[in-house]
Amino acid sequence: MGDGDGTVIIGAGPAGLTAAYELLRHGEPARVYEADDVVGGISRTVERDGWRFDIGGHRFFTKVSRVEDFWHEILPDEDFLLRPRMSRIYYRGALFDYPLSAGNALRNLGVREAVRCLGSYGRARLRPPKDQSHFEGWVSARFGWRLYSIFFKTYTEKVWGMPADQLQADWAAQRIKNLSLATAIRNALLPRRNRTDVTSLIEEFQYPKHGPGMMWERCAEQVVARGGTVRTGAWVTEVHRDPAARRATGVSVTDAAGERTEAADHVISSMPISALVRAMRPEAPPEVRAAADDLRYRDFLTVALVVPEEFSFPDNWIYVHDPTARVGRIQNFGSWSPYLVKDGRTCLGLEYFVFEGDEMWRMPDPDLVTFATAELERLGLVRSGCVEAGHVVRMPKAYPVYDERYQHNVDVIRRWLAEAVPNVHPVGRNGMHRYNNADHSMLTAMLTAENIAHDADHDVWTVNVEQDYHEQRSPSRHGTGRDAPVVPARR
Repeated sequence: MGDGDGTVIIGAGPAGLTAAYELLRHGEPARVYEADDVVGGISRTVERDGWRFDIGGHRFFTKVSRVEDFWHEILPDEDFLLRPRMSRIYYRGALFDYPLSAGNALRNLGVREAVRCLGSYGRARLRPPKDQSHFEGWVSARFGWRLYSIFFKTYTEKVWGMPADQLQADWAAQRIKNLSLATAIRNALLPRRNRTDVTSLIEEFQYPKHGPGMMWERCAEQVVARGGTVRTGAWVTEVHRDPAARRATGVSVTDAAGERTEAADHVISSMPISALVRAMRPEAPPEVRAAADDLRYRDFLTVALVVPEEFSFPDNWIYVHDPTARVGRIQNFGSWSPYLVKDGRTCLGLEYFVFEGDEMWRMPDPDLVTFATAELERLGLVRSGCVEAGHVVRMPKAYPVYDERYQHNVDVIRRWLAEAVPNVHPVGRNGMHRYNNADHSMLTAMLTAENIAHDADHDVWTVNVEQDYHEQRSPSRHGTGRDAPVVPARR
């Protein structure tokens, strides 16, 4: 290939950096441009005042052997910790085991409430909700209204920002597959190793000792060492195409030095697929732009609070189902790795699911720290006045939203890209508008690199989202990742 050709990769998250590394492995040149000033995307590890914390928490577990091999090729074994998996549900001052433990649930609910929950379950079995097309009807039919309200409703509505009776039941059917109150109780009473009808969640996982960003910082270094380039603070503003030749010809990049245009034989894009469409020059047809503009995202912010170590807890995170708090999850970064925190203190990450531009998103950082501190104190997880410092990280477009039109919109965009610019390759979560974990994003990048380097014929869109939750072991399935609920489209 001539100088300046080769593959341009948009985005230096797991998908973009994996694509670059794999192309270089196959002897193909690769240039990565990342608009942010750090690599890793949503899998970055943020550092503030010597504290390191994740954006959302990232357990390194996969059923895809080549992904696991990649992790250990990038980082030596001594850089990984083997961590126990532990998460619990906080509800009205009590912590419930997850998965369900019958004794723990009975103690926390109390005999009276437990009897009410069983009565509610009995009524739901005798007279199930007529409308089970939505999340609320589907779940309450299988658990009863009271248990649904405690363990499903509040958290789900926090994550997706809308009433649970507007979420489609498809998501519940796959995320709560094979699970009802009867099976939950049976599995809570049986020894863990005897559970068979609901696949056990993983009990431990690997984790880079300095956080997931360590993986992608090291990967970026190795891409450069192998002859590739990784530029941060470099925004790909336009993707140029030749309609007659049916191919992309290059990109426009804006960075501190100004704007320039670079030629490319291929473009791998992990930027949001809606932004990819809007970057096309000449513009995509009106119906394709309309499909892109109709795609939605859920955004995310973390408020990390430094507290004395006495307020640590063993969980990786706690799900906050309490309806009086806006926080959705609370990470304890000291439970992920002792290398993320400092002696005598830990860092708790309060996670808020938001829409970019809403009131909480616009709140100044000091006000967010004050707000999150007040919530943590009100929940009784820390003593009043013990928070020493706070840091805020905003993450736009963290979760692709699956509304009633998203699949149609993605199909319209896919068909046009395949016809108009077949050398443009969407990969990863936002690149393909698929709510998946990092290993899924990496696999789409690996297959795309093989398509480019060896003219392989992988259809990366058939790297299916499996029906079982990503952290469940299932020997009969070979996909990876997880799905999201289908929510109502905007009118």
